[in-house]
Amino acid sequence: MKNRYHTLIIGSGCAGYNAADRLYGFGIKDIAIITEGRLFGTSRNTGSDKQTYYKLSLSGSDGDSVRELAQTLYSGGGVMGEHALCEAAYSTRCFMNLVELGVPFPANEFGEYAGYKTDHDPRTRATSCGPLTSKYMTEALERSVISKGIEIIDLQRVIKIITEDNKVTGIACINTLTGELSVVACQNVILCTGGPACIYKNTVYPESQHGATGLAIDAGAVLSNMEEWQYGIASTKFRWNLSGSYQQVLPRYISVDGKGNEREFLYEELGLDSLELIFLKGYQWPFDTRKAEASSKIDILVAEQIKNGNRVYLDFSKDPKGLDRGFEVLSQEAYSYLERSKALLGTPIERLEKMNMGAIELYAHHGIDLYKEYLQIAVCAQHCNGGVAVDEHWQSTVKGLYAAGEAAGTFGVYRPGGSALNSTQVGSLRAAEHISKKNDEAPSVPRYTLPRIRYGTSNIEHIKADLQGEMSRIADFDRSTAGMRALRDKVKRLSEGFFDEAVIDAPSRISELFKLYDTVLTQLSTLSAMLCSAEEVGTHGSAFCDRKPARYTDTPRNTRTLTSKAHSEQSPISPMPDPELWFETLLARKRKRQNER
Repeated sequence: MKNRYHTLIIGSGCAGYNAADRLYGFGIKDIAIITEGRLFGTSRNTGSDKQTYYKLSLSGSDGDSVRELAQTLYSGGGVMGEHALCEAAYSTRCFMNLVELGVPFPANEFGEYAGYKTDHDPRTRATSCGPLTSKYMTEALERSVISKGIEIIDLQRVIKIITEDNKVTGIACINTLTGELSVVACQNVILCTGGPACIYKNTVYPESQHGATGLAIDAGAVLSNMEEWQYGIASTKFRWNLSGSYQQVLPRYISVDGKGNEREFLYEELGLDSLELIFLKGYQWPFDTRKAEASSKIDILVAEQIKNGNRVYLDFSKDPKGLDRGFEVLSQEAYSYLERSKALLGTPIERLEKMNMGAIELYAHHGIDLYKEYLQIAVCAQHCNGGVAVDEHWQSTVKGLYAAGEAAGTFGVYRPGGSALNSTQVGSLRAAEHISKKNDEAPSVPRYTLPRIRYGTSNIEHIKADLQGEMSRIADFDRSTAGMRALRDKVKRLSEGFFDEAVIDAPSRISELFKLYDTVLTQLSTLSAMLCSAEEVGTHGSAFCDRKPARYTDTPRNTRTLTSKAHSEQSPISPMPDPELWFETLLARKRKRQNER
């Protein structure tokens, strides 16, 4: 590792590798990727029943357009117009780059890339390589980066983005094995660290994923929509979304109390309707307040069981109550789906074997036998739709600090399934383009000194478990404003005296100490945004606020929540841009820019 670079990319997932690859292609070669673990992160270590990439339609006879796709993204509410238009306009370019790099998206013999509908998608824009699409993307982009000789600095936790006059001048990082401090100068930082996986106990983020939103908070960057999340049913022993065929095969939902007594609580509450709602959970996996009396009723009932001290499981070995009357009790939609899948047979595990053997093999690979074992579940945080507030170039309010992928707050309230993968590519490309056109003066190596660190019997695991448990208890999809207010005050006190309160037992754990600090800063900003949104907007999207009905049901949200550390306020979203599209005008602009070079 040198002591000076033009640009540093933090994170080694889809967004980070693409940022480096694109910068190199634009001629910016004094760059490096810095990561606490090259094999960590959500991009490489997570997936779903059919992990989706969302883009402009590239097959069939149905019409589509950039502006129509942009309007779909924008109509989710809380989305800035420039972000929606960029993510639509760049989607084909980014998708075909992945194809050229070898990501195996399915196409017919004439080159049409097949599509299907995903959630909040009016067309068939979604595509997939199967359950590990983002892993294949990461590996393909990584191969391209390695082939160019771009430096990858591993086992370094960035603990500080150093600024002067609201402009990036460098970073400080800690070796995750030794605790050794390094300070490096740079003109730009692209934050590609994924979402804040650190703040909840019940989460489907992989255990290797943490996030680094706190770096941006500490640097003074404004955040956008940190209250907007996706939550859904997931397994907890091995963290994985239980959407798609896991639900469509109709497993049993059972709760077990402290004495070992089992109950099929969904059937007790909902009767035969429980079968329909379980099936719909395959399509409607994220919790949605608009479906609180429909498929999202399952999330509410599961969470209530857990908060009452019971454990909740899916059982694939036996049919749920009601199905003993025969498949004829199912809705026409569920019956037809299983019939076309040739799965009107046997038990849930036999139906899953018929429809998606890979779903069974996935759990077997992680030591869980779905033929015999109950699968413990919870309603888990899966994706943060908020993040660092960025402009049309994906630059934050701090000059030289960019964010891309889930680290950037570009998604709004609702988003089509798979749009997050498109955003990793579009945001990192936009940032790289902007950086390549700047002519900033290189800063000198900045100074940074570690705060005073307390050594003794470590308490950081206890602090983390307490904070994460409280977030899952009162600030997940079912939010209590009184509880969040009390927790915010508690976290604020901890943030102000963090390095006097937190204790570690060895220098090798300094990186863990700063990960906890990142958690505290991120929780504080998130709680601030949640409280502001609860007061000003109320129940909406994935946020059930004090179990009150939504105030606004017919129109998309036209504001977003901006947060600076512990202060949040509502701000109007920008309209959809209507830029120049006359070919001759754009050609003349292009020629002028070329001549100026």
